[in-house]
Amino acid sequence: MNIALMSHNRKKELMVQFCIAYCGILAKHTICATNTTGRLVAEATGLPINLFLSHAHGGSQQIGARIAYNEIDMVLFISDTQSNDLEEDIRYITRLCDQYSVPIATNVATAEMLIHGLERGDLAWRDIVNPKNKPFTA
Repeated sequence: MNIALMSHNRKKELMVQFCIAYCGILAKHTICATNTTGRLVAEATGLPINLFLSHAHGGSQQIGARIAYNEIDMVLFISDTQSNDLEEDIRYITRLCDQYSVPIATNVATAEMLIHGLERGDLAWRDIVNPKNKPFTA
């Protein structure tokens, strides 16, 4: 499965802690992330992560394009509900995930549910729906 990681600035440490906790599961999949989030997670976990641009330089749009081309199977976007200036990103990614039936988590509780479901095989339907879905390179 191809998993995209994104997080707002004040939630980056939470994303890192989440990825440390679930490193064993994430290691079995292809991970991509916006630049800063991806670098922090890679440094803390040793996971190989395909890095896109930072948010400020279009990383959200790059991930959005991958969603639209059905190249992303799950999005973990830990958002900061106190940050009004980044609401457009959440709406953009959430709308694309809804449109293309890509599971998305916007908080750590939902992210845990998706990770446990991934481990159990609950998301295997993504392989059936999109059998040509292969790991990508950034």
